[in-house]
Amino acid sequence: MELESKLLKPARRYALILVDLTIGFTDPARSGLATECTEVIAANQQLLIRFRTMGAPVFYTKVAYDDPAQASVFREKLPALNDLVAGSALVEIDPRVQPEPGDVIILKYGASGFFGTDLNEQLRATGVDGVVVTGLTTSGCVRATALDALQNNFRVVIPHQAVGDRDMAAHASNLRDLQLKYADVVDLDDCLALFSV
Repeated sequence: MELESKLLKPARRYALILVDLTIGFTDPARSGLATECTEVIAANQQLLIRFRTMGAPVFYTKVAYDDPAQASVFREKLPALNDLVAGSALVEIDPRVQPEPGDVIILKYGASGFFGTDLNEQLRATGVDGVVVTGLTTSGCVRATALDALQNNFRVVIPHQAVGDRDMAAHASNLRDLQLKYADVVDLDDCLALFSV
C-alpha cells in the first residue's frame, strides 16, 4: 500500500474499534456480504493482543436486525443486509477475534458505529482521545465509522492490513481518501509501535 504513514500527531490514549468482524462479513461461504479476510483477521489478532496487554479499551460493532423498519432504506439499497437477522449465526463475532470480558459490543443498524448508538459516550467514559479503526468493509462501515470518529473529535488511525473490502479498487481508493482527509492510514507495524507494553 503506497501511502505516507506518518501520524499528524498521536493521541494520548487510544481505543480499538473492530468494525463488523462478524461471520456475515468474514465467511464468504455463508454470506454474499463477506470477503476472504485471513490477513485482516491476523492483523486484528495482533492488535487485540497489544491492546489487551496494555489494558486499553476494546470495542466491537456489529449489525443485527430484528425489525423491518430498522435501516429500511439501507437494506433496500443493499438487500444482502437482510440476512443479518438478530440471533442468527451471521451476526456473531468471528471466533478468531472473539470478545473477552470487559470488551464492549455496539449494536448498530447503519454503516457508522456512531450513528444511533452510544459509542461516542462510551469512548469518552474511557478517557480516550484517539481510536484505531479496523475491520470490514473499508469502503462502507469502516469508512463511515472513521469519518464519524473524526467528526466527534477523535484522532483516527487505520492500519491498512487490518481492514478489507470485497472490492479491492474501492478498498484502495477509500484508504487513499481517508488518508488525505480523515485519518492516518498506517502500516500495522507502525501502528503497533505507537503502543508500549
